[in-house]
Formats: sequence, C-alpha cells, structure tokens
Amino acid sequence: MSKNKKVQHEDGFEAIEETLTKSELFIERNKKILSWVIAGILGVALIFMAVKKYYIAPKEAEAQAQSFMAVRYFEKDSFKLALNGDGNYLGLYDIIDEYGWTKAGNLAKYYAGIAELRLGNYEKAIDLLKDFDADDLMIKPMDLGAIGDAYADLGKNNEAASYYEKAANSSENDFTTPLFLFKAGLMYEIIKDNDKAFELYQKIQREYPHSTEARTIKKYIARVKVKLGKDKI
Repeated sequence: MSKNKKVQHEDGFEAIEETLTKSELFIERNKKILSWVIAGILGVALIFMAVKKYYIAPKEAEAQAQSFMAVRYFEKDSFKLALNGDGNYLGLYDIIDEYGWTKAGNLAKYYAGIAELRLGNYEKAIDLLKDFDADDLMIKPMDLGAIGDAYADLGKNNEAASYYEKAANSSENDFTTPLFLFKAGLMYEIIKDNDKAFELYQKIQREYPHSTEARTIKKYIARVKVKLGKDKI
C-alpha cells in the first residue's frame, strides 16, 4: 500500500471516530430528552392498543348487533323500516349517526344508499354511496354501479356512463365487469358516443365470451356498426 493510500485510510478512520464521538456526545447530552421521546412513543403505542381493545372492538361488535334488524328489513325490501327503524330497533341512519366510523357503520351507508335508490331518492342515494368507503373487491363495483344507476335515473347520462365504466374497471371479474361494460355501452349510445359504445361491446365479446352479456352482444355491436357507417363493418 502506498504512503498516500495509507494516509487516506487513516484520515477515513479518524473521520468515522470523530462522527461516533459526536454521536455519543449528543446522546449523552440529550439523554433525558431522548428518554422522554422513546417513552412518549411507547406510551402512544400502548394507548392505541388499549383504545383498540377496550373501546373500538366493543363498539364494532355493538354496531354489528344494532345493525342486525335494519339489514333484515333491507333484505325483505322493507326499505323505509330499514332506513328509519321500527321504534324498537335502530334504522340505518341511526347506525350511521352513532357508529359511522366503524366497519358496520360504514357498511350501513351502502345499504342506506341502495335503499334510497330503490325508493327513488336518487340524490340521497348518490351522497350515501359516495360516502361509503368500499374496499371489498365485489362491493366496490356494485357501489360505483349503483351510483351510475342513480345518475341514469336522474337523466344525467354522461355521469352514469362514467360511473358504469369506473365500476367495470374497479375490480375486473367475469360477473361485474361485463355487466357494467354493457351498461356503460348503452349510456354511450344514448349520448351518441357510438365509438365508445362499440369499443366496450367489443371488449365484452372479446374478453368475456362466457358472460351473460356476451350472449346477446352481437346484436348491439351490429346496431352500433349501422350508426357508425360502413367503416366499422
């Protein structure tokens, strides 16, 4: 090893030693502060664990139990009772008000949105369905598709087409994807975007040939071809 290289290595070791010494001095001088910081972090973690165990978990269980009858009414198509309760049991709006931050309270927003949609209260349905935090791969497309249905019933066809397409793309599968591609295609036909409708119908035929929608898709493709002219035939 040359003399220059040896000097460089020594300088490097000295720099490291100097850094370590400074770190040790910093720790030594700030022992109390560092101890408080570490204790604070541990304290927050313990508080969070305690809150989760003794408050959040019991509230989740309580919300699920309180939702039982409202969901039963919903399943029986008794939407007004589902939404407002029957005097003995809470309705979906009560669940949302009292337990909206829980998983059961969040799901109540979806049920309430669908109930309002069935009752013809489309603006209310849209607000509830948009507020619902959907993370389930099957519920999310159904939520977005229901928003599309509400917009379609309001005659807002551009918004409906957009939400149907979002629903189709949110979780690709052989059931919801072709269903909402088809609904989006119909909306694009209504707003006279036939190129887009043609594209979506072809996607159903090409990528979802075994779906229910694929059974009749040829006639919709043929219809759009006529609208577009011979260049698409």
